[in-house]
Amino acid sequence: MTERLVDARGLKCPLPVMKAAKVLRDMRAGEVLRVLATDPGAPLDFADLCASRGHQLLESRDAEGMFECVICAGG
Repeated sequence: MTERLVDARGLKCPLPVMKAAKVLRDMRAGEVLRVLATDPGAPLDFADLCASRGHQLLESRDAEGMFECVICAGG
């Protein structure tokens, strides 16, 4: 199974989470989405998105101001 990527670097809140949510709507349960963002609120936004929509946040890390979140789509 391939992994999808959303590059939301340079976008301000709420655009990164909105772009990811749109892609997640078209994904099947178990598929993986990797999101790159530079907005400092992104990690919390993605955690909230996963908690509220039944997705699983597999990884969230900060690499010198670039945030990378890996999400497993829920069913």
